[in-house]
Amino acid sequence: MNKTSTTPISMLSHADNYLAERRRLGFGMRGIDYSIRSFARYIDGLGHNAPLTIEIMAKWARLDKGKSDDPATWARRLKKLRSFMRYMQQFEPRIEVPNDRIFGQSGQRLAPHIYSEQEITDLMTAARGLGPTPGSGLRGATFETLFGLISSTGLRVSEAVHLKDCDVDFQSGMLTIRNTKFAKSRHVPMHSSTVEAMRRYRSVRSCQIEPSEQMPFFVGTRGRLMGLVLGLRQVRRVFERLRDQLGWVNRGAHAQPRIHDLRHTFVVRRVMLWHAQGVNVDQSMLALATYVGHATVTHTYWYLTGVPELMALAAKKFEQFAQPLEVGPCLK
Repeated sequence: MNKTSTTPISMLSHADNYLAERRRLGFGMRGIDYSIRSFARYIDGLGHNAPLTIEIMAKWARLDKGKSDDPATWARRLKKLRSFMRYMQQFEPRIEVPNDRIFGQSGQRLAPHIYSEQEITDLMTAARGLGPTPGSGLRGATFETLFGLISSTGLRVSEAVHLKDCDVDFQSGMLTIRNTKFAKSRHVPMHSSTVEAMRRYRSVRSCQIEPSEQMPFFVGTRGRLMGLVLGLRQVRRVFERLRDQLGWVNRGAHAQPRIHDLRHTFVVRRVMLWHAQGVNVDQSMLALATYVGHATVTHTYWYLTGVPELMALAAKKFEQFAQPLEVGPCLK
């Protein structure tokens, strides 16, 4: 593949060089790196030395480990190769770059379920009742506080679950989120009411488990899991049980309201509050993107077009802006 060398460089070496260069430039490649290295191993395994074509990339895309027969899944896999193929064109200009014409577009983000204040209150009340004896144990306090924290800060579920005791600073009212989705850390201020709720939970937890700086803030409460970090699958199972118990009417485009929609709700309500207060949303979006840990501000801007509540608000503002001024009678 490399014209300047008598011994071709393996595709996996090209992939490693590409990923290293992107990371040096500050790009978070976690998730994409797996796909690119998978493709590189596939090409090396074939012993393919000719210029790469879309056809061979499409064959790889169909071989996802889940054995999916969904073209949208194949399209998502193929899309991850685009920037890598552009990088590879410097070594072989005849290499093709995949587009949406093969399997169609990789799919649009689906509108989330935006929770009402009453739904969030009902969720926390139901969580409080969990345990061997409803309302009396650490289990109920754990899930009530966990769901409340996600609702009030917009943390990802994994970020909240992986908090350590030392990551919660009650004096400054600050959370430290470490090595999150895009391999970055950030500080997240909490509202005073959230700080107080977290403090209450820690007090309840400390009555049953000896605290230490490196212990998880939210702990398992049953059997051998007592005092250990909560599992994400366990959290989702508890949430789904409570969701079914509460019987919410789904207002999103997913099959059911999700725990991740609590994060979406936080972002949407913040933007709606800014609109109500007359805040310049464009000037504030970067701060919001940083707060919730989005890799780019465009991920935050998606809410303005992808969520019905904000679309309706934007349409109303545009209608007021576009309303023609009243014109007095013409003078003759």
